Amino acid sequence: MSERLLIFDTTLRDGEQSPGCTLNRAQKLRIAEALQSLGVDVIEAGYPNASEDDFDAVQAIARSVRDARICGLARCNEADIRATAAALKDAAHPRIHVFIASSPIHREMKLRMGKAEVIGRAIAGVRQARALCADIEFSAEDATRSEPDFLVQLFSAVIDAGATTINVPDTVGFTTPGEYFELIRMLKRDVRGIDGVTVSTHCHDDLGLAVANSLAAVEAGARQVECTLTGIGERAGNAALEEIVMAVRTRPDRYPVFTNIRTPRLYGSARLLSSFIGQAVPRNKAIVGENAFAHESGIHQHGMIADRSTYEIMKPEDVGVPGSSLVLGKHSGRAAVRDRLATLGYSIDDKHLDALMVAYKRLADRKKEVFDADLEALWLGVEDDAEQPWTMDALHVATAIGTRNEPTASIALCSADGRTVREAAVGDGPVDAIANALTRATGVAISVQDFALQSVTSGGDAQGRASVRVLHEGREYRGQAISTDVIEASARALLEAINRISSVNAARRRHTQFAETGP
Repeated sequence: MSERLLIFDTTLRDGEQSPGCTLNRAQKLRIAEALQSLGVDVIEAGYPNASEDDFDAVQAIARSVRDARICGLARCNEADIRATAAALKDAAHPRIHVFIASSPIHREMKLRMGKAEVIGRAIAGVRQARALCADIEFSAEDATRSEPDFLVQLFSAVIDAGATTINVPDTVGFTTPGEYFELIRMLKRDVRGIDGVTVSTHCHDDLGLAVANSLAAVEAGARQVECTLTGIGERAGNAALEEIVMAVRTRPDRYPVFTNIRTPRLYGSARLLSSFIGQAVPRNKAIVGENAFAHESGIHQHGMIADRSTYEIMKPEDVGVPGSSLVLGKHSGRAAVRDRLATLGYSIDDKHLDALMVAYKRLADRKKEVFDADLEALWLGVEDDAEQPWTMDALHVATAIGTRNEPTASIALCSADGRTVREAAVGDGPVDAIANALTRATGVAISVQDFALQSVTSGGDAQGRASVRVLHEGREYRGQAISTDVIEASARALLEAINRISSVNAARRRHTQFAETGP
């Protein structure tokens, strides 16, 4: 029979210790509410005695979040424990998490304590915390570099003192799955009173093994995993919550446990965190990255078209991703191209597909990704390197901060037939103003759906790549451009999208006329 695996999220404590991932109080509260909605069992809200801001944030979360247990971290000293208890006073389900280092290097170089003193300090800390709160977690910092027999003594002592959860941290990401499995199994066998408490893991990713180590511990009998959204945390990070959850869900044959996580909310939770810390989720990130359910290889795409289970071990909808995507690129084959054309409303026979694939491969060799507009243009017989309908001759953008003046864009475009068109427009921002001016100049109405800027070089004169996704008459078109001037790059990316629209529309008209009149 499956046992429950508790998910202890430390995004707001250990995760925030990741360089560049500082969160304000309002953001912490939003993430805590998202974690509660996700179904996380324990939310480590912070380290209350670290600062006044940390105390206030933990207190606010304790007052707001009522379903999950709210945990605060404290060293085994009176000041930390009292501050943590005070911050958690209004929590519906409070937990005090006390810790002290246990490894020789920490005892000698940081604590300047012997084994007996460490055990004494740990006992005192647990007893003090237990007098203030019924739910006490104890962590032996750097446990995986500690003497196993000393860990047995330490954990036995703190359980006797009242700890309800014991945590075995791999603080510096040192251990391996086999070693961690054996350590947890030994502790489960030798620690006095361990059957009456929860055994927890807290693994760091310095060797890229945080998730593997955590899962090894689950196999050995651990029933709480400490983790963070997308694995953010100190140095290389922590075990990723979404990977742990989906691993045990996907492989019940290996992990006889279940979680209470509402998995369709994983993707949204990761995106919320990403927006707050200003760091994009890596495209190749397992479970919640853009590429997690994207397929480019022709062999893989053919399999996906036949049966998605050929190359997907979970449904994208199960983690909140709308669906799989067949990304068209140089590795894509006939099956994927035909399938995508059908989705766009175009049918094609084998003879014409052969001809189209020649042009497709030529185009795909020059581009990282082939978009719908590219494919449509190929079907309609438009050459990718044909003369552009519009080129930019001049651009001026004016914006002012702290005034009522709206951003204004003035442009001059040259058409393929030699005309020069000048227009100007205002907008909610410079990019919106440029889009409005281009629409007025070209007559092509667009709605900007997505806009992104990315540095492609370093330094003050770095080139910036602007990427846009726009809608025109219900269809998506994309454009991108590079310039040392991000405004110019933005304008040229928008114009590229408009040129694609203009080319496709012109080709569609020619195609329709041909079909009506015949050869």
